[in-house]
This record gives sequence, C-alpha cells and structure tokens, in this order.
Amino acid sequence: MFVLITYDVSTQSEGGKKRLRKVAKICENYGQRVQNSVFECIVDSVTLCKVKEQISKVIDAKEDSIRYYNLGNKGRTKVEHIGIESSFDVEDVLII
Repeated sequence: MFVLITYDVSTQSEGGKKRLRKVAKICENYGQRVQNSVFECIVDSVTLCKVKEQISKVIDAKEDSIRYYNLGNKGRTKVEHIGIESSFDVEDVLII
C-alpha cells in the first residue's frame, strides 16, 4: 500500500533536534523523502505497524506530531505533482 508519512517534530531543544533526526532516519529506511518532513512509502500492513511502533518510541507526543495517510494500493495514481521532480519512482527499475 502507498502511505504518506508527515511529521512535525519540535526542535526547540537539543532533545527535539535528536528526535527529528531519528524520525527522519526511520522514514528513510522505509520510503522516499519528497519534501523536508514528508515521505512516500510503499509498505505492507505489517511493515507499517513496525514503522509506527519505531516512530512512537522516538517522538514526544506532547510536543511532536506524526500523520500517516494510507492511500491504498493504487495511491500513486492519486498523487498530482507540479514543479521540479527531485525523487524517483520507488516502484520503477533502479539501475546502479
């Protein structure tokens, strides 16, 4: 399924800056960064639960905000993009 993960982590303290880096790193392990705090991920339901669990252990629910948008299996078709395309299609062939 196609899931959009967005977050807003308070960086008013050193602890907040550390949480921000940790949340970004977790998201990078599962998806493609499309904007500063926005990731597109193609995951199954088990993996999504794993991501949510990892992030919930890092954030401070009193200061931070995480949103998960489950767009389903055909979610990529629901995305409209205007402007510079800085990412690649995670479902396409990748030649290294």
